[in-house]
Amino acid sequence: MSRIGFKPVNIPANVEVSIDKNNYAVVKGPKGQIEQRLPKAMKIAVADSVVNVSRPNDEKENRSLHGLTRTLINNMIVGVTEGFEKSLEIVGVGYRAQKQGNKLVLNLGFSHPVELEDPKGIETAVDGSNKIIVKGIDKQQVGNYTAVIRDWRRPEPYKGKGIKYSDEIVRRKAGKTGK
Repeated sequence: MSRIGFKPVNIPANVEVSIDKNNYAVVKGPKGQIEQRLPKAMKIAVADSVVNVSRPNDEKENRSLHGLTRTLINNMIVGVTEGFEKSLEIVGVGYRAQKQGNKLVLNLGFSHPVELEDPKGIETAVDGSNKIIVKGIDKQQVGNYTAVIRDWRRPEPYKGKGIKYSDEIVRRKAGKTGK
């Protein structure tokens, strides 16, 4: 049984958390502001720089929402103080990335370059020509946009070419054997 939901979330001095009666949370910090609707069944209490989440009963759905709600609040607080970052690597001859204004231009072996515009609240940076760094304050948006970029050319198992997460391990397969 997980006990994540029972842990209190500490609020840093430079962060302001407000939660209304419909569990609509607004977190303001030095990097920006995040708003999110949290599950209505949970009871969320903000008292002297600590957020406590409690559940109404021990039904299975409420047990699972308990830990989720606490983690969502914690991610919002971490996002407005430190932010989130994911990095991608491009592997392959001729595959590269460039940054043009707020657009990410990818050359991935297609007949045309792929141009992706950064969503609101997300910032991308290119390190060299084969490393992409995605930063933002919302963990879900950072992960989503990173997955969108990766989907343009997922790593293939024979040569390992494609866009992969920096910490991803691509399992390689043996090619054909000739006689």
